[in-house]
Amino acid sequence: MLALMHLPARDAELVQIMDVSLAEAARRAGAFLACRIGCTQCCHGAFAINALDAARLRAGMTELRATNPALAAEIERRSRTWLAEYGPNFPGDRDSGVLGSSAEDQARFEDFVDDAACPALDAATGRCDVYAWRPMTCRVFGPPVRAAGEDGAEGLGHCELCFIGAAPAQVAACEMPLPHDLEAELLNEIGSPAETIVAFALLP
Repeated sequence: MLALMHLPARDAELVQIMDVSLAEAARRAGAFLACRIGCTQCCHGAFAINALDAARLRAGMTELRATNPALAAEIERRSRTWLAEYGPNFPGDRDSGVLGSSAEDQARFEDFVDDAACPALDAATGRCDVYAWRPMTCRVFGPPVRAAGEDGAEGLGHCELCFIGAAPAQVAACEMPLPHDLEAELLNEIGSPAETIVAFALLP
């Protein structure tokens, strides 16, 4: 699996900033933000996570093994089942879980597992079983966030289920600012450019 990384102490600060930013964006968005427990569209399909995300997930799983071993075992079972089904087509190192960095690997990843449920998702309840430790991608899905498009130009993007009927100005007023600099500092502290996917990070 991906080499075990130490979770920087300031990750708690990053998570707190993200939680506050999300809560404020949700307050401003009101009914325009459709995100609710049980809405799991964003919980399907594989996406890359960085070494900081992986370290946070592993810290969470370590805590779960101590406080709720039955849940931890179920998450691990789902992860192994997920990897048994989709792992053979993983565009990277299937032993370490490191996503390939070549142009070919990146192109293959674009079409890798578009609709499979995340192994952290409890299908019966629609809840994420590692919600407190979820990756940054999960934390920003829903509200408007600023990102570069395929043409390199920055713009606001949000979940297609949210802000239906909203005017551009209403969307812009609900932008969720992101602490990119702090995340970059913590990634630099970890010192690994490797990326993986959630299923690998959930396993010991």
